[in-house]
Amino acid sequence: MAEEQVELAQRCLAGEESALREFVDAFQTQVFDLCLRMLRHRQDAEDIAQESLIRAIRYLKSWDPDYPLRPWVLKIAANRCRTALSKRSRTPTPTAHLPESVSDQQSPQLGLAEELELAMQELKAEHLECFVLFYQNELSIQEIAELMSVPDGTIKTWLHRSRKQLAETLRKRGTTPSADN
Repeated sequence: MAEEQVELAQRCLAGEESALREFVDAFQTQVFDLCLRMLRHRQDAEDIAQESLIRAIRYLKSWDPDYPLRPWVLKIAANRCRTALSKRSRTPTPTAHLPESVSDQQSPQLGLAEELELAMQELKAEHLECFVLFYQNELSIQEIAELMSVPDGTIKTWLHRSRKQLAETLRKRGTTPSADN
């Protein structure tokens, strides 16, 4: 796998068009999924994912072939998302009156996946990023720690707190795992 990544990177750096398409195809879904989870807005996620892939290709010459390519690409995407979130928090939003959401008692019964999605929206940004990288992108704790520039122990703590918060939120919403689990 590592040899294939080095070869793909070399082909991209040589400007081979098919290699560039192959690079984008290899990472676009994972990058978009990470961006969507972090930004929670489809259009923003599409824009940042595209920007991240372009940036990854542009800076491919700085990638160290001794390390896996996927965490490096995801780190670029996570950093772009953090930048976008930082800009978003500094931008004032108009205060239009939005209709009240339907209460949980009035909403139809949601499936576990939908309930989990809703619960994940309540996680802190860094906990969500860590959770998604570990469970969805299947990165190791060490890879996530390196990607997020925090110690391994912090990642373990964030994963524990995320799982605990998600379980509590699901319990409060009346979503509990079946007895056979």
